[in-house]
This record gives sequence, structure tokens and C-alpha cells, in this order.
Amino acid sequence: MDFMTDQDVQKYREDGYVVLDGLLTAQECDELRQRMSEIVDRMDVPEHCRTTFSTYHDEQLKTQGNADYFITSGDKIRFFFEKGVFDDKGEFIVPKQRSVNKVGHALHAYEPLYKKVTHSPNVQGIAKKLGLSTPVILQSMYIFKQPGIGGEVTPHQDATFLYTEPLGRVMGLWIALEDATVNNGCLWFIPGSQNSGISRRMVRTPEGTFPLTDFIGREQTYDEEKFVPTPVKKGGVVLIHGEVVHRSAENMSEDSRHVYTFHIMEAQETRWSPDN
Repeated sequence: MDFMTDQDVQKYREDGYVVLDGLLTAQECDELRQRMSEIVDRMDVPEHCRTTFSTYHDEQLKTQGNADYFITSGDKIRFFFEKGVFDDKGEFIVPKQRSVNKVGHALHAYEPLYKKVTHSPNVQGIAKKLGLSTPVILQSMYIFKQPGIGGEVTPHQDATFLYTEPLGRVMGLWIALEDATVNNGCLWFIPGSQNSGISRRMVRTPEGTFPLTDFIGREQTYDEEKFVPTPVKKGGVVLIHGEVVHRSAENMSEDSRHVYTFHIMEAQETRWSPDN
């Protein structure tokens, strides 16, 4: 029996996202969390690389967009932090385990547990069910959404950052390693918004220029009433179309919301933009 049903496929194509329960067992989720705890315990981040992660347009340009540490993280495991976790000398003012916003972007390449999940039979089955003939992994991330300080992720489309020609060739898989609820910062979507193209692109600037990245266009202003909350049980996965508009609120609760997420691209007859 397929992990993904025909009804799931229809919902994904119509709404731009779908939740599938039970991709991972509770034990598998706990193992991934434990391994990440070990990675964070051992992280040694140079002070000049203590980059705060932000999804705000101008701050993206000022911080990670200007940082070689971010730009060159596609084939490495690197650490990006929440706001307010360092003092003015770059020293931690919160425990290391509570400081990290995300770890990216090549866990699937270097960490066996994450590689196993990324290439699991169920994930391969999802790709096949959706008609992907040559799926490739673009990137992977572990997102913490720390209790009390987990930052807002503003409305965006993944294709802004993972641009292909034609569009529509990228899909995110967002796996809840803990229950993702309205209280701790679950995703919110505008159903059907994948059909309207993209409003901005993040691109590399010409070599030798500064800043290292820029945006073409600006993010639209969206009607808040159109967003639908999408809670996910521990072990469940959300499939996210590259052009569907989604966001998540700050985590003001006492519960974390750990997630492992990665992006798949259909490589056949797809041009991956060199400006990405």
C-alpha cells in the first residue's frame, strides 16, 4: 500500500501542501533529536561566524546575505542562531542548546541518520507517487523553533530561494520531530497560492561585489485571513509546493518545535538557476 494516497496527491496539487501522518516513528524522531543534541554540544563556531538567522527582507541582506558563512553552507553543516542569544562580545547568554535557530544545509549528505530518513522508502514512494522521475536533494535543515524565543518566519515562497526554470519543480518535506501546534509555531498556508507565480527572487550578486546577495522584487502583502493553520503530529510530514505561500509565528510557548526538513527537485528538463 502506498504511503501517499490518490486523495493526498489531489490535495497537494489543489492546495499546494498536504499533511501525511506517520512518516517516522516516535523512536526515529527521538533518535534524530538526540543526534542533533550531540552535534550542537560539539559545535565550535568562530566568533566572526556567529550569524543570526532572519527571514526579514532587509535583515536577510544585512546578515546572512552578506556572510560568506551562509553563502557557502550548501555542502556543509553550519549553525545559525536566534536573535538575542549573544552578548556584545559574541558570547552565549543562553545555553547552547537553546541558542540555535537552525542547522544547515547538508545534513542529508554527512549525517547517516538524516541521510537514511531523506532517502527512505516512504520518501522515495512520495516522489514516485507525484510523478518525479529524477528527484535530487537540494538542501536539508534542522529547525529548532526554541521555546519562548523561536523567531517568526515571515510569509514566503521557497522558490524565492530555490529558483528553477520552469517553476514548480521544487518540493519541501517538513517533518515534525515533536508535535507542531498553533501554540508552538506550526506552519500556516494560503491554499492554492502556488498558482500565482513568485513575487521576488534572492540572487547572488556579481563576483567581487557587496553585498553578496540581493532580491529581485519584494514580497507581497498577504491577507492574514487567508492563512490556514496546519498542525502536525510528531512523525508526520508536510509536503510543501515550492510556490505556495506559507509562514509560521513566533514560538512564545514553553514547548520547542523541532523539525527536520529538506527540499527535492525534479531534475529532468529542469534548469537550476546559477543565481541561486
